[in-house]
Amino acid sequence: MMNLDQTSAGLRLDAALSRMAVTFHGMTAHPDEHNCECHWGSAEELAQLKVPDVELDLDLLHRAWRPIDWNDHASVLRRVLPQLSRALVGGLVEPFFDMEEIGRSFARGQWQQWPDEQVAAVWEFLNAWWAHTLIDPDPAVPAHEVLALCSEASAALSPWLHVWEAQTSSVADHHLAKAVAHWEYDLLGDQLPWGTWEDEDEMRIELTAWLIRNAPARLRTQNAPAELLHRIRLLGLAGLARWEDPHWPGHRY
Repeated sequence: MMNLDQTSAGLRLDAALSRMAVTFHGMTAHPDEHNCECHWGSAEELAQLKVPDVELDLDLLHRAWRPIDWNDHASVLRRVLPQLSRALVGGLVEPFFDMEEIGRSFARGQWQQWPDEQVAAVWEFLNAWWAHTLIDPDPAVPAHEVLALCSEASAALSPWLHVWEAQTSSVADHHLAKAVAHWEYDLLGDQLPWGTWEDEDEMRIELTAWLIRNAPARLRTQNAPAELLHRIRLLGLAGLARWEDPHWPGHRY
């Protein structure tokens, strides 16, 4: 049964999706926008991006948000944001690589420089989706992937970690245990667990410090394996102290 927190978070997310639909209603790609027909798609498909509010098939939606060579990426992104936001929440968007790729599409659109009403709508969508993910026992997109997307979209990690730190439910702790299991190989090799275009070292250091501070107690509530707890401990060591520790997992890089 859904608890009150889940109900509240669900209502907030529904409202955020509705706000996206209203805010970006009527948006189109720039009239002169074009792309390579032999690689991107047909003229008829491109024309759909220049008509407002027409639902796109998922393949065309993918080809709309993903390219890095639009002349006006922001206008294409605004055109698809209502449908893209719903598809993200529903787990219907499958990037070629990882979810941070979608976050970088947001960043390419420079959405934080858009008019205030549009900026507020995107911020609220990302925040509402993240808050809902953390207390959803079975989210369509795993929490660690949503975190990567939000971090890349906003060029910041701290706001999302602060929300996770404040959300102390057992569900949020379970998501943290799954995230640590997914991240530990990269972090022990001093690598950020997702691709980023800038500030990689800063993000990795911030994520590592946050995990060292917050993860052990929360993972114990999930009865996490002792070896996983040791790997968090190893993050606090450097060089030979890490690699020669009896609990070094033998990772090769």
